[in-house]
Amino acid sequence: MVAYFVAEIDIHDLDGYQEYRAKVPAVIAAFDGKYRARGGAFETLDGDAAPQRCVILEFPTMARLKEFWNSPEYQPLREIRERTATARIMAIDGL
Repeated sequence: MVAYFVAEIDIHDLDGYQEYRAKVPAVIAAFDGKYRARGGAFETLDGDAAPQRCVILEFPTMARLKEFWNSPEYQPLREIRERTATARIMAIDGL
C-alpha cells in the first residue's frame, strides 16, 4: 500500500534552504519516492494553516518512506532543512 509524506514548510533562510532543494530529489528517488506536489500554488479552504510551501511525496510503502526518513543519505539534508526552515511533516497510509 502506498504511503504519503506531507510537509508544510516555512522557510526562514532561503539561501541556506536552496542546498536542501537541490540535493533532496536524488535521495527521494533513491528510495522510490515520487513528488506529487512540490511548492506549487495552494489555497487554504478551512482553518488557519498558511505555510509558505507544501510538499507531497508518494512512496510505494510506509516501510520505504521510513527507510528514506531514517536513512544516512537523508540525515545531513534533514539537518539543513531543520536549520533553514520550520516544518510540520506527516506520514500517511494511502488507499
